[in-house]
Amino acid sequence: MKATIAITKAKIKKIYKPINPHTHKGIQGHAAIIAGSYGKIGAAVLASKACIKSGCGLVTTLIPKCGYEILQSTIPEVMVVTSTDEDYISEIYFEIKPQAIGIGPGIGQEPKTQKTFYEFLKTNKTPAVIDADALNILSQNKSWFALLQANTVLTPHPKELERLIGNWNSDSEKFEKTIEFSKKHQVIIVMKGAPTYIINGEDSYQNTTGNAALATAGSGDVLTGIITSLLAQGYLPIQAAQLGVYIHGLTADIALPETGYQSFIASDIIENLGKAFLSLD
Repeated sequence: MKATIAITKAKIKKIYKPINPHTHKGIQGHAAIIAGSYGKIGAAVLASKACIKSGCGLVTTLIPKCGYEILQSTIPEVMVVTSTDEDYISEIYFEIKPQAIGIGPGIGQEPKTQKTFYEFLKTNKTPAVIDADALNILSQNKSWFALLQANTVLTPHPKELERLIGNWNSDSEKFEKTIEFSKKHQVIIVMKGAPTYIINGEDSYQNTTGNAALATAGSGDVLTGIITSLLAQGYLPIQAAQLGVYIHGLTADIALPETGYQSFIASDIIENLGKAFLSLD
C-alpha cells in the first residue's frame, strides 16, 4: 500500500477554484439529487440544501410525491420533481441534463426502488455520488457492480462498507479490501469515519478536518449534497471528494466552540458552509 496523503489546507487550496465574479447560475452547474421516501424526506432536504449551499447554480431534486410540499416550503431555492408513487421513488426521470447526480439518501429499499436504481445504473452517464440506501441496494446485488461507471464516488459509513467489500479482521485488511474494490470497479470510495479516508485505486487520502460532533443523523446526507454540488461545478471526482470531506469536516471545527459536541446537528454543517468556504478564499 502506498503512503497515505494528508488532505491539508495547503492541498485543498491547490484544488479549490474561487467563484468567477462574472459567473451566472447557468454556468455554475446544475446538480440533481435523488432522495427520500415516506418518513425520510429529511434526507432529501439535507442533501438538497447542502448541494445548493456549496456553490452550484441550480439544484433539481427528485422525491416521492409525499415530500413535495415539504421540499418546496423548506428550500424554495431548489426545484422539485416527483416520482409517480406517493411513498417511494418508483422511476427516475428528469427533463434537465444535470452535470452531476447524488443518489441514495433516505430512498429505502422497496422492490420498485431497487428496480429503478438498476435502470439508473444501466443508463446513467452523468458523474454520480452513490450513498446510503443506494449503497445497500448495490451490496445486495453484487452483479450490478459491473454497471458502475468509472470514477463514481461511493460514500459508505463502516457498516455500508462492510456490506460492499465483506468483513475484515484488522484495519490493514479493511484498507486492502477497499483498495482492491476501488481498483477492480474503478470507483472512488469515501470511507466515512474518524478520520475519513478516500481510496482511489492505489492512492489513499486522509482528511485532517472534523471531530466527533459529525457523528449525528443526516451528516452523511449533507456530505452527499456537498460532493454532488462540487462535481456539478466541474471539479474532477477525486477533487470533489477531497474538497467535500475537507469542507464538511471544517464546518464542525468552526461550529464546535458554539455548539459543543452534543448540540451539533446536520443542519449546523449546512449553516457553517459559508464560513468554511470563506476560510479558503
